Amino acid sequence: MKNKFNEYNLSDKMSRRTILKVTGAALGAGLSGVAGGGITGNLIDVLGTGSARAFASPSALKGKPNLLFILGDNHNAQTMGCAGHPFIKTPGMDRLAREGVMFERAFNTTSLCSPSRASILTGMYAHRHGVLNNHTPWTDRETTFMEHLSRAGYATAFIGKWHMPGKLPELPFLDLFVTYTYREGQGAYFNTPMLVNGKEVPSRKPYITEEVTDYAIEFIEKNNPKDGDRPFCVYLSHRPGHPPFQAPEGISGMYDEADVTEVLPPHVDPLWYGKTNQNVFQGVMMGSYYDQYRGYCETLTAMDRDIVNILDYLDRNGLSDNTIVIYMGDNGMQWGTHDCHGIREPYEESIRLPFIVRTPGMAKDPGKKRKQMVLNIDIAPTLLDLAGVRAPADMDGISIAPAIRNPRAKTRNDFLLEFWRYYPENTPSYRGVRTDRYKYVEFERGRDPWLFDLKKDPKEMVNLYPEKSKSNLMNKLQQKLARYP
Repeated sequence: MKNKFNEYNLSDKMSRRTILKVTGAALGAGLSGVAGGGITGNLIDVLGTGSARAFASPSALKGKPNLLFILGDNHNAQTMGCAGHPFIKTPGMDRLAREGVMFERAFNTTSLCSPSRASILTGMYAHRHGVLNNHTPWTDRETTFMEHLSRAGYATAFIGKWHMPGKLPELPFLDLFVTYTYREGQGAYFNTPMLVNGKEVPSRKPYITEEVTDYAIEFIEKNNPKDGDRPFCVYLSHRPGHPPFQAPEGISGMYDEADVTEVLPPHVDPLWYGKTNQNVFQGVMMGSYYDQYRGYCETLTAMDRDIVNILDYLDRNGLSDNTIVIYMGDNGMQWGTHDCHGIREPYEESIRLPFIVRTPGMAKDPGKKRKQMVLNIDIAPTLLDLAGVRAPADMDGISIAPAIRNPRAKTRNDFLLEFWRYYPENTPSYRGVRTDRYKYVEFERGRDPWLFDLKKDPKEMVNLYPEKSKSNLMNKLQQKLARYP
């Protein structure tokens, strides 16, 4: 039987505030860069033992770096080839991991799409920016990192999934705002009409990742910084892997023969799992659960194909050596672990994120993995730091630029987990603290607290809360939690 995995050929297609709280101050951006070639050929060529790019000798970035931030949806941190997944093909993400660094302990602070996205934009915890759940609208009371970059001279574009409820905000600091409100802001995988700077236009490409990637490439082409022109910052927000899962021609069906039992827990029934009990609102409600997982992986591979396309565009146009690229997910995803399907429970599979950073010449050990703890609230201060723009002091996040440079640089020892229950979901409100070793979570009602030793019990199978011998440890964790507002 023909192996569909080998058919994926990468050469085929490629109310607004009136006063800013803080004005970004331009600083020097003395970073160093490396040059290289591009991805060519088919999937087997790309995933071979050789590097996808040949690195040249380091050379200083010329002026401010360009910034490309790519966001996935519901992307489980282990569902990438570079993370060791047994069958998914993600050559674009794998390339970024080879040429940059992958943070293995990246997390969101509220495991839900809208709050996480607002945290990425503002560098703040959800209780600060006010987007508490998927029904709470963007308040427009906080400043996004893109506004600071715009004031510092960047050409800025937000392209793709906004996914915060309420009326779309006015973001006049953006040079380009391409998004969609179709199907309550979720969009569809095929033929989603776009809003381009507030004007609705029909879809130009059938598949949504191709559509938004084309807008990104066109913006970069129009704003290609030459002869002292403005650098660009593109925020490219994708729909995959959000249900219902659909992939384009050439990728649809490529995992039909994949053995998902290598990935999904053994208790997961191939047909009915996810449709009952605590998964009744979060679960996959139709079709085989195995096939739903295969479809999920196909959408991630489709997104990855367009990551390859935009990386190739940067190569062809001599932009790779002066462009910082970050790939990240908004939250993780549980596929049957702890008998749960979804994104809201504070288990590791929900709160952990894929997080890869490629900064030309900055990491002296490209291809290595980082162990430092980093968060979604760190994106805003990090991008500002890398652009030589001072981050406002009221951001909760920190710049992780030192950790990109140095695998032994310190970041943080703990962070706050927070979640607010909303109808019809059945996950109660909670607050917790996750440290290097432990996770402690207090729930609003209906559950005892959680206490997990993540060193001895990384799969979080044994709740230590009932053990009296752990009272001193619990007190220390409760004190840490109490220090957070």
